[in-house]
Amino acid sequence: MAKILITEDEDSLRMFVARALRLDGHETHEAGDGAEGLEKLGETEFDLLLSDIRMPVMDGIELVHQAASRHPGLKILLMTGYAEQRERADDLAEKIIDVVQKPFALPEIRRAVARALSEQPQAA
Repeated sequence: MAKILITEDEDSLRMFVARALRLDGHETHEAGDGAEGLEKLGETEFDLLLSDIRMPVMDGIELVHQAASRHPGLKILLMTGYAEQRERADDLAEKIIDVVQKPFALPEIRRAVARALSEQPQAA
C-alpha cells in the first residue's frame, strides 16, 4: 500500500491514526512537529504527508510550503481542530488535497486518506 508520514504533536492522536492506517495495510512513519517531519521527508520518499496544522517548532502551514517545494508531487492532507487554522490553509489549495476537521472518527480519517491517495498528483 502507501508509505505515509504522520506529523502530529499530540502523541496519543498520532499513534491512534498510525495504528488505524496500518490496519489498512499502509506503512506509517511519525513525527512530533513540522521540523522533524521535514527532516523525515528528506530521508526517504513518501506517498502521503498527513499533518496537523497547529504544532510547535514548525506548524503544518510552513511544513506544506517547504515540503511542496522540496518534494513536488507529494500528496498532502492536513488536519486541524481549529476553524481559524483551516482558513489559514485556504492559500494552500494548490498544494494540499484537503483539510480534515478534528475531532474525527476512525472511519473518517481512513476515508480521507484513501481519497487523498486516489487523487491524481498535482502538476509541478
